[in-house]
Amino acid sequence: MLKRIFLGLTLISLISGTSMPPVLAQSSSGVRFERSSLAIQTASKSHKFSIEIASTERQQQHGLMFRRRMAADAGMLFIYPVPQVITMWMKNTYIPLDMLFIGPDGTIVSIVQRAIPGSLETISSTEPAIAVLEVNGGTVSRLKIKRGDRINYPAFQGTR
Repeated sequence: MLKRIFLGLTLISLISGTSMPPVLAQSSSGVRFERSSLAIQTASKSHKFSIEIASTERQQQHGLMFRRRMAADAGMLFIYPVPQVITMWMKNTYIPLDMLFIGPDGTIVSIVQRAIPGSLETISSTEPAIAVLEVNGGTVSRLKIKRGDRINYPAFQGTR
């Protein structure tokens, strides 16, 4: 199954012209994540990020738990099969995170800043979203990311 997903994502990368083919990374707990890149387009600039993709239920349940640090230009993209109100929490997550909830067309529909490490409080998108990008806490304010900015990533290209 992973081989089929990897081959399909490689084909998408080649067709879309992205220069970085998918690479699998493994967390300390053994959960494997595909690596890729994306850009956040704000009003003034495009900001590039190296990301890990959480698309399976197991990957989404694990997410960034147990990580002690993350590079300033890194993040994790959670992709869901259909738009929905997405809920998250910070159980076993040691670093503060900003969460960008993304609509099917790549537009940021809501933002939660500086989620508290270890909190069991439910964090929810305010409207249906198809993905969540988690980045280091403070990234949204540092880069002046706002609701309505766009995520440039192949999964959102065909829906604009």
